[in-house]
Amino acid sequence: MSADAWTSVVTVVTALSLAAWLWLLLARGFFWRTDVRLPLLEEPDAWPSVCVVVPARDEAAMLPASLPPLLAQDYPGRVEVFLIDDGSTDGTGELACELARRQEGLPLTVASPGGPPAGWTGKLWAVRHGIELARACEPEYLLLTDADIAHAPDSLRRLVAAAGAGGFDVVSQMARLRVESVWERLVVPAFVYFFAQLYPFRWIGEDRTGANGGTGPTGTRTRTAAAAGGCVLLRTEAAERARIPDAIRHAVIDDVALARAVKGGGGRVWLGLADRVDSVRPYPRLRHLWRMVSRSAYAQLRHNPLLLAATVAGLALVYLVPPVAVVVGAATGSTTAAVLGAASWLVMAGTYVPMLRYYRQPVWLAPLLPFTAFLYLLMTVDSAVQHYRGRGAAWKGRTYARPDAVPEEG
Repeated sequence: MSADAWTSVVTVVTALSLAAWLWLLLARGFFWRTDVRLPLLEEPDAWPSVCVVVPARDEAAMLPASLPPLLAQDYPGRVEVFLIDDGSTDGTGELACELARRQEGLPLTVASPGGPPAGWTGKLWAVRHGIELARACEPEYLLLTDADIAHAPDSLRRLVAAAGAGGFDVVSQMARLRVESVWERLVVPAFVYFFAQLYPFRWIGEDRTGANGGTGPTGTRTRTAAAAGGCVLLRTEAAERARIPDAIRHAVIDDVALARAVKGGGGRVWLGLADRVDSVRPYPRLRHLWRMVSRSAYAQLRHNPLLLAATVAGLALVYLVPPVAVVVGAATGSTTAAVLGAASWLVMAGTYVPMLRYYRQPVWLAPLLPFTAFLYLLMTVDSAVQHYRGRGAAWKGRTYARPDAVPEEG
């Protein structure tokens, strides 16, 4: 291929990349905006009862920062907390009891379900055990929250108020992840940005008539459903109707599966960014973040090689082509390729700025998004490689080679 022909190919591909970015900017539910937040609403006259279920496996390092704020919730109604110690080896259950003894707060029950049977992935077996214990209290709502999530004192009452006022069966918040190390600054905001691109928050809140509970512009899309597993308020009636968690026991990405099951059964789901719910789990090195993403990336693609190939091609077209076009255009003197690449890169960086501001990060990180996207591309490919090597998805030392696999301890 001649130099001119090669430059023409680059120009055409870059034009496709720019077209893709214009579509993402305007037609993908304004995913890049960060204003879908839990609204401040009038409190109900009578507060419904809530049971909090916390699945925990080897979380002794996280509990001192996360459990005391949870037990200190300022909630006017009846609340009980069930921490399910899922086979921990670091004294998680004992530490939870000790932390509860040190302060006056919500009543805490610590229980252990034993090892999960075949066919149950991740933390869902522990969640099931917690829900079974909670049923004796006949709560109207269940709060499913992870052991690394720290809630502000008014977190629960704001969740319940939003669910009641909006008529939602699921109200979930994407906890603000930690961003302190260099790699966290590079990868974490992009993780939430990519998630919002896959599951635009505005579309999630839309019901069958186009209403969305006041979270943004209305529309007609009703199938988009997702939740953030660290903070999910779930109406008990909806959980029973959707057979949660039994119906999703095979799911590796359990939060998205939960939201789909509830919405598929006619329920309403809301997901937004958190202001007062934070993850205390550190990801100081790239390998920690790599493991977080790669453990479930291929499961997100339903273990489909064609979807994997399409995803790799899509990531390359949308995120890698623009900077490559700028370099190639400058090197070959192709002004068109360089301008198209720069325009695509500018739109890309511009859509990333709101997420960086949400995470209180400098905006000069925005042009580095292609580098981060390349890392995510490699993580996704690695997830597929691990799957075909027989490791499959993993959670807290358990691996799942296929949906019906027996969990391996390790």
